[in-house]
Amino acid sequence: MIRVGLFGFGKTGKMVAKELLQDDLIELVWVMRRNVISEEKYASRLIGINENKGMIISKERLTHSFYEEYPVDVIIDFSDASAYKNYAIPASKGIKIISAISHYSPKALEYIKDLSHQTAIIYSPNITLGINFLMVISQILQKIAPNADIEIVEEHFREKKGISGTACKMAQILGLDEERHVNSIRVGGIVGKHQVIFGLQNQTIRLIHESISGAAFGKGAIFAAKWIVNKQKGYFSMEQIFSDMIQQNIPVY
Repeated sequence: MIRVGLFGFGKTGKMVAKELLQDDLIELVWVMRRNVISEEKYASRLIGINENKGMIISKERLTHSFYEEYPVDVIIDFSDASAYKNYAIPASKGIKIISAISHYSPKALEYIKDLSHQTAIIYSPNITLGINFLMVISQILQKIAPNADIEIVEEHFREKKGISGTACKMAQILGLDEERHVNSIRVGGIVGKHQVIFGLQNQTIRLIHESISGAAFGKGAIFAAKWIVNKQKGYFSMEQIFSDMIQQNIPVY
């Protein structure tokens, strides 16, 4: 059984928590959320499961003694870009960390990479399995057709602010300027859709990934937790993990 602590209990965090609670190999021990309400103590009850699992806590409780009283093997972070400041204590205890935050400052990323000398850390701005397959395949296709024109199109729900962190990551691994080659669309009814377009002479190749439900993030987080739990130290990305698995012919599902 993998003991998990979850940072973040917003719209996506709730769906991730539900997936964690339904996996037989995962024990959701506690959930850290910004606003703690007194009438409900457990994440399970807040998402409609009549069980006492996933104790709700505030970030002020994340002390050395708390981690000793409520130990976990892995922390999964779906909160916000400031939560990395809470990584130091669990990293010092060898607790594995999975960070699924869309945007980090360069300073924050350097801080997280430094902590990976103490424990194993996966950072992925989009932890869904499909999007990371798309990233790996895009890199392979770029090697096959290095002279192709490449554009990235990201579509999200109307309220999403800024450029998709996933699209920025895709531009980075393909060596593209995100300001010139990332195109954003905001409309209602879309959870998240990313498209990489390769323009070749007399033909066009489109690689598309679309999230139908936020539950896909939970499935990706579970995959990452099962992969990282036995690692000792190091800084990893989901596309790197998938690329290695493909080269070794290891099935993901």
